[in-house]
Amino acid sequence: MVREAGKFILLVVLLCSGLLVKAQDNIIDQIIWVVGDEAILKSDVEKARAMILSRGERIDGDPYCLIPEQLAVQKLFLDQAKIDSIDVPAAEVSRGVTRQENMVISNLGSKEKAEEYLQAPMSQLREEWREEIRNNYLVSEVKKNLVGKKSKLTPSEVRRYYAQLPQDSLPYIPTTVEVQIITNEPVVPLEEIDKVKERLRDFTNRINAGESFATLAIMYSEDGSAQNGGELGFSGRANWVTEFSNMAFSLNDPKKVSNIVETEYGFHIMQLIERRGDLINVRHILLKPKVPDVEFNKVIAKMDSITQDIKQGKFTFEDATVLSFDKNTRKNNGLMVNRRESSNYGTPRFLKEELPPAVAIAVEKLKVGEVSSPFRMKGDDGKEVVAIVKLKSRIEGHIANVSDDYQALKEIVEEKKHEEILRKWLQNKIKDTYVLIDENWRNCDFQYSGWIKEEGLKK
Repeated sequence: MVREAGKFILLVVLLCSGLLVKAQDNIIDQIIWVVGDEAILKSDVEKARAMILSRGERIDGDPYCLIPEQLAVQKLFLDQAKIDSIDVPAAEVSRGVTRQENMVISNLGSKEKAEEYLQAPMSQLREEWREEIRNNYLVSEVKKNLVGKKSKLTPSEVRRYYAQLPQDSLPYIPTTVEVQIITNEPVVPLEEIDKVKERLRDFTNRINAGESFATLAIMYSEDGSAQNGGELGFSGRANWVTEFSNMAFSLNDPKKVSNIVETEYGFHIMQLIERRGDLINVRHILLKPKVPDVEFNKVIAKMDSITQDIKQGKFTFEDATVLSFDKNTRKNNGLMVNRRESSNYGTPRFLKEELPPAVAIAVEKLKVGEVSSPFRMKGDDGKEVVAIVKLKSRIEGHIANVSDDYQALKEIVEEKKHEEILRKWLQNKIKDTYVLIDENWRNCDFQYSGWIKEEGLKK
């Protein structure tokens, strides 16, 4: 208790002085909030602000009010994470760091520009992001635990919410469609495969002769990881397709380049970077064989023949789905399922913008029950395929009603209930937590009440 009291006294002294001083009149940082036994520095706010902007996100409001409060709220959740003894999967953090790095580099143009804008080398930024992503995971898990079973809704609660809403406040449900699809892939000529393998063997020889694997990946790899030198970040065996994973986990010498491995995405070579228990970090180069237009034309003619037979009633679209190359829809009469993060996730309903662009264009011209002409599109694995689609249903945009939009309304009510639970928990947590804010940072319209405590530490 004496040690904790001493810690609080020290923080209060620092806060009241407002400065951490390297030498007289040489300000290096400033404590602006104290939450429990944790300090929030002005530099923390500046870093968070720069990070938000580097991701291309907007800050709606005064960042010097919004960000400190967000950091304070995070500290309250992190304190609860310690109490709940929540663990963070290392693979989850590593994947998050890789996504974050790719996003920042993409938004700012290059690794060098990112380092210049964020005023830190990439190695330091990765460690900061690792901590940020770890904290975000902990906060998310705490929130899940807090809402948990308390937020289970009954159909009567959803109907009661709907009945209480004024007509002009009812949500608008945009037009959604249900789509069935059949795809076919052109044959890749053996000479094209041989060309790709020969290029990869040449890369291997150049790397063995001293060239940088990462540089060659940046220059030639056809994977999104190219801008990061082909590095994929720490992952477990189950995070990659089987062929790639088997080759990656067979590597044990960082100086050697793997044999060529074929996956559904194309052909790869890879190099071990580091192992950490059951996790591994590798870099790779992906090349995809080029398919001549003549091969696509053959498939288009074949798919056009299938379309004509369906229109003439020789067999149904559903019958033809057994011929589809799309493994995700083939056993479900070709019905596409929405995997985008939205209220339609896991259902066959799609907003226009949730469909693959080529499918959205094809569906736009169809009436319910009609089948499109063949068209080319990118599959989930990045390969170009030929497809035909059938518009199974279209529900025009409308004001929400319980019978047609129960799931959407249920999610709205759940979100409101979650917000109420978390707000109540946070208000109680703020009330019972020592909080002190520098007087120059108090003039804010905070989202939560009770931050400014006139009586000091609550007993």
